Amino acid sequence: MQAMAQDNNPQKKTEHIANRSQPEKHHRYSIEQATSDRAQLNTIAFDGLAFLSGDFNCDTFLPPGKVSDFFGFQYMRDVDGAAMGHNTDFLTRIANNTLRILNDEQKAQLVELGKSQATRIHDLALKRLPLIQAFCRNLAGDFPTGSQSLNRAAVTKYTSGIFELSGDLAFQRAEVYGKILSSLTDAQKAEFTKLKFGDSRTWPDVPEAFDKRTVSHPVHVAMMTYASEFFSWYAGSVESDTYFCPEGHGTYFGSFYMKDAPAVHQKNYSISTALTGDSGEAFLAALNPTQREQVTSLVELQRRDLQDIVSTRRAVAMELRQFMSGGSASKEKVLKLCRHYGELDGELSFYYATHFAEVNKTLTSEQRSALKKLRGIEGFSAKSPFVYADPITAPTIPKTDYLFSAAD
Repeated sequence: MQAMAQDNNPQKKTEHIANRSQPEKHHRYSIEQATSDRAQLNTIAFDGLAFLSGDFNCDTFLPPGKVSDFFGFQYMRDVDGAAMGHNTDFLTRIANNTLRILNDEQKAQLVELGKSQATRIHDLALKRLPLIQAFCRNLAGDFPTGSQSLNRAAVTKYTSGIFELSGDLAFQRAEVYGKILSSLTDAQKAEFTKLKFGDSRTWPDVPEAFDKRTVSHPVHVAMMTYASEFFSWYAGSVESDTYFCPEGHGTYFGSFYMKDAPAVHQKNYSISTALTGDSGEAFLAALNPTQREQVTSLVELQRRDLQDIVSTRRAVAMELRQFMSGGSASKEKVLKLCRHYGELDGELSFYYATHFAEVNKTLTSEQRSALKKLRGIEGFSAKSPFVYADPITAPTIPKTDYLFSAAD
């Protein structure tokens, strides 16, 4: 930022970004808040802390709901009036309530959707691994012979493919959700009306409404995701579908492991909503002025891409909602938009990876020790990569040299 470049006080630089575009209290969570300089700086800094204090295995961790997320669930979590959106029981409660209302035929459609998508959902997680490995190689200075940097065009092309697959999954989901919606009876609609979007206090604690023993674990996980998304899509809006949490992009740096690892398989566990901001600020404070500038400058560097991401997400959301009104959406349009979305995410991620690597080059031993302490999850270590939140036997990852620039 130009104003930052003119100010030689590093603490004031950080405060200058952190205090811009602060949302009003009654608009605490919105797309404007998510893209604000303050939210983005905190998130980027949290990513930096995770990446520089973690490892490849941690970087692969990703909550399942972070893919194909055009159905308003993230917004419903963040605006929950009971502040339970980041509790591990939140998704389970709304999914069970939704499945309780749906009839057997409607639930069968979700089962078939899960069976058709389970393998591709798994493949989507595996598709992230080469990119993460390339970012870790760049961090360690492990370049192919004759190269000294990542190739931005190659990275954006690769992430375009990841997001195209994610968009294809979303399109198929919206098509099935639309069919189920059109088959809802008046009695079912009345039951859904009792469940308020953004207020989980209106969701009764009901028993499981589907026998998970009748399907594989991946299909059951998918079904619970579908059921929660169906409600947030049905009860939400284009704006809630467009929304993303600040950490919704550049998800290759281990911040989700650092944030969510203690919550995995824990019932009624609430993740602190202050963790990202507090840890991000502490990370920036641990850096010297030159290192800090590498991180704070990312806010301005990504600005245009972030604005484009909002427009692209809104266009996808509007297209998918054609299924809600009984129409049909254009798969070609959705996939084209998602390929572009992936290019934007790839560019953000390229910026993060290269700037974090520059910081890493000059960290002192004292700083490294401080970052390990700031990590704050003593006792948690990832012994293998993950497919979402499930550890897996380390797969063979193809060579990633193609993600680096060739020698001049």
